[in-house]
Order: sequence, then structure tokens, then C-alpha cells
Amino acid sequence: MSDNTIVVENLSKSYLLGHRAGSDGRYKYTALRDVIGHEARNFARKAADLVRGHQIVQGDEVEEFWALKDVSFEVKQGEVIGIIGSNGAGKSTLLKILSRITEPTKGRVSLRGRVASLLEVGTGFHPELTGRENVYLNGAILGMTRAEIRRKFDEIVAFAEVEKFLDTPVKRYSSGMYVRLAFAVAAHLEPEILVVDEVLAVGDAEFQKKCLGKLDEVSHREGRTVLFVSHNMGVISSLCPNVIWLDGGSIRQRGSVWDVVNKYLSHSTLSDERIIRLDSSPRPYYIEDDRLRTVAFEWLCDLPLQYGEPLEARIHFKTRTRVSGLAFGFDFTDIAGRRLLTYCTDFKHGVGPDISGPGTFSVDVAIDSLPLAPRVYGLAVGCRSGGFHSLDYVSEVCQLEVVAGPKMPGVSYAEGVNLECKHSWNL
Repeated sequence: MSDNTIVVENLSKSYLLGHRAGSDGRYKYTALRDVIGHEARNFARKAADLVRGHQIVQGDEVEEFWALKDVSFEVKQGEVIGIIGSNGAGKSTLLKILSRITEPTKGRVSLRGRVASLLEVGTGFHPELTGRENVYLNGAILGMTRAEIRRKFDEIVAFAEVEKFLDTPVKRYSSGMYVRLAFAVAAHLEPEILVVDEVLAVGDAEFQKKCLGKLDEVSHREGRTVLFVSHNMGVISSLCPNVIWLDGGSIRQRGSVWDVVNKYLSHSTLSDERIIRLDSSPRPYYIEDDRLRTVAFEWLCDLPLQYGEPLEARIHFKTRTRVSGLAFGFDFTDIAGRRLLTYCTDFKHGVGPDISGPGTFSVDVAIDSLPLAPRVYGLAVGCRSGGFHSLDYVSEVCQLEVVAGPKMPGVSYAEGVNLECKHSWNL
């Protein structure tokens, strides 16, 4: 017997989109006879669709849109699969079909076991019922007996942290309370398949961490299958060993998280600009001192960057008054936003220039050999004064790619390895 929990074969889903004729000036009904004839034809079309059981579409013109097209994959029991892709790629449509909320137009889905879905805040909750009543209602929807729900009830409430509001109608819950209780029910009532959309973004950072720990527990310790959709590549990389990349309703690539996520980032956000303007880039809340601002980051070397090759760059900045004891630096970060490698002027003694007045300046950096393994990285730029006082920091300058250079070792890198520094061995 196959150990596949989910089998998707040639899955397709189409929607009919209505468009109002004349909005772009293509159709003009100048006579009453034309208007009456046009509306009569529209009415006849909608009546025929109603009789045949087809979707009723508002508008004068009908366009067929394929949200999913010929999607096929298999998921084994206990596997955690991340699903990534840009907005409109078909991620939510796929999860709705797997959750039996939407019927496919073509293809087939085979599921072994009960499915718990967390697609939107409060999915499966009745707003007029209390939190306590909704736990039992949602459990019953998932196919649990009252005795099973009662056995897990205290654990669900403790995880959701809504004890004070348990007998309050959930329509009075905040979005964070809603999602806490909904996730707690879905994760604790022991479904064989757990489907989670971006909804966890509603919770605070501490609760998100708690949810991810629970997802890891239900997959690895309890052997349940998890499908997880997120735009947060850091969460995807920490939770999902394997990823499916949807693009335009079809599977663009499936494989290990590091390989697929890096391909996805390089496809969607990779920057090849030599001069990157930073004037309008967002700064953290704690940057209140406006005496200095970095205005641009400029590459003085060839792109893309190569492992083992020299790197040269220039940071442009402007000041509006006197600033002393400056230290400039930039960071390379991984897909989760974690700092991997930092170059900073105050790592060398005696470097801490003073600027006597307003003006526009630049500082250059030269690196003999870049130790970053081939992959996609983020770049951050900052400036301090007096050692610890932050003057400016841009955490998301760009996404950039490092490729293999002529000095690349003739061995493959393990997944997750980012740095290879110069060294030698003796036996």
C-alpha cells in the first residue's frame, strides 16, 4: 500500500470572469434598440447558465481564467511541504481544493485521512457562538467525537491563551485571538493532514514561534502531513525541508528548500543595478538622528558577485551638520534575514572619520576574496557614530546572487552552508 497521504493528478481550476463592455470605449450603444437587444442577449445567456448549473457571471463579456493548470504532485505521510509563489500564482486555490472548499474543474485529488484547514482567520467558526462552543463545533466539523474534543479541550485553551474570553462570542475577538484559537483547534484535534495558509502572519511574533514549534511537533513526532503556504522565506526555510514553487497556476519547480527558494528569489527579486538608491528605503523605528543619511550603494566590481573573487563597493552618504567618529558597514543576510557576514570600517583600528559640516561624501570598501557560497543573499547597509549610536540603517537594500568563481572548490556544498573561508589542513 502506498504511503502517500496526498496524491494530486492533473489538477486544474478555471473561473469565469465578467467584464463590462464599453469601459475601454470599444462598445457604444447609441440607440435604445441596441441597448435593449444587448441586455436581452445578456439575460438569455445568464438564464441558460442558471438552467445548466453553470457559474452566473456579471458583465457583458466572459473570460475564462485558469487559476491552476495541470498540477500534479504526491506528499508522503509525515512530510512538511512549503508552497511558495507570487500573489495570484494559485496557492490559495490549491489549498481550497485540498480542503474540499472548492471543486476542481479537471483532475483528481486523493486524500488519506482527515483534513484540518486554517486558510482564513476564523475558518469554520460561527461568530455568534462562544469560543468554547466553537471548539466543539470545529472539532465536530473535523469528524471528532465529543469525547475526543473534551479530552483535548484544556490543551487547546492553554495553547490559544484565551481562557478569559472562552465564554465570549468570537465576533468580539480580535483577529489575533481568532487565529490563536483557530490554529489551536486545527493543530490539537489530530487530523492526518494539516493545511495552513499565510493566516499565521496575523499573530504576534511570540505566538508565531509557538505555532511553528507545534507544526514541527505534529509532523516529526506525530507523523502528520503539513502543507504550509507563506511569503516569509525565513519561516519556509526553517520549517519545510521540501518546497513547491507555483507560478502562473503551474508547478515551476519542486525540490529541497534551499534550491527552490533561492531560484524563486533570484527569479522574482534579484537586483542587477550597479547603483541602488536608498533615499526612500524604509528605516527602523529607532533611527531618529537625521544628521546623516546613506543615499546610495554602488558596486565598483562586476556583477553577479563571484565566490573567491575581489569585491569593491562604495557607500554614498550626505550630512546636514557636523558628525564625528563615523563607522560604516554592510551585512550579507540569508533568506531568513539572519546576518551571515559583516564588513565594517571600525573593525580596523584608527578608522573613525569626522565630518565637519553639511555635504555629500562617499566611502569605499575593497575585499580581497568573497567567501560566500553560491546562493541568493540580502544586503543591508548602516552607519554609526561614537561606537554604538545608530545614525542610519537600511535592512533591505536588495537581493543579490553570488555565483561560482574560478577559485570555487571542486566539491558540492551541503545545504545551508553559506561561508567558505580560506584555510588549510594537515594530517
